[in-house]
Amino acid sequence: MTQVYFHCSNSREVRIDRSGEAVSDLAEARDRAACIVRSMIMGRDAEDWRDWVVHVSDDLDDEIFVLPFAFVLGKLH
Repeated sequence: MTQVYFHCSNSREVRIDRSGEAVSDLAEARDRAACIVRSMIMGRDAEDWRDWVVHVSDDLDDEIFVLPFAFVLGKLH
């Protein structure tokens, strides 16, 4: 198990994950990042989430990967 952190940001704001979560592998970290994206976009506000990203980092604050919200949202029609 590895402790990872899911920081979210766009060009104007950064939301820091101070508690993190223990995951067993990269697939679990990716799935958790996608869940975070879905929970944020389902909120009550009318935020345009397309320019947001999740920065997944380890306990040394080294970035493991980035998941753009647009990847989860899909393409606009």
